[in-house]
Amino acid sequence: MAESKKNEEKKIIVDEDWKKEAQKEKEILAAQEQAETEEEQVQKQRGPLPKGNLAALVSMLTTQAFFALGLLKLEGQDEKEPDLEMAKYNIDMLETLEEKTKGNLTDEEAAVLEKTLYELRMTYVKVSG
Repeated sequence: MAESKKNEEKKIIVDEDWKKEAQKEKEILAAQEQAETEEEQVQKQRGPLPKGNLAALVSMLTTQAFFALGLLKLEGQDEKEPDLEMAKYNIDMLETLEEKTKGNLTDEEAAVLEKTLYELRMTYVKVSG
């Protein structure tokens, strides 16, 4: 009889904290999985990046100069004054690239760099004047 009272007195205690922790971990893992899936979708939409080359570098610096000159803007972006200092910086970067690669470029690469610099300089003069 004493044993049956002891068995009745034994109660199962359920620790609710571990359930909460397990649920949190489950939510974190689900969020990470969703983020990875979204990243994969963005990469599929964009496609693989092209191989880096001189033309891409020149194009990148030229684009930055055009943004600084106010000739390019992002969709929905308000009009703003040209940032001549930033434009000059990007032009100077291209000039440095031209100086440091002199004699190591193909004729076509040298011509692209020279023509790009000429046009950027002329555009800078027009915008700043």
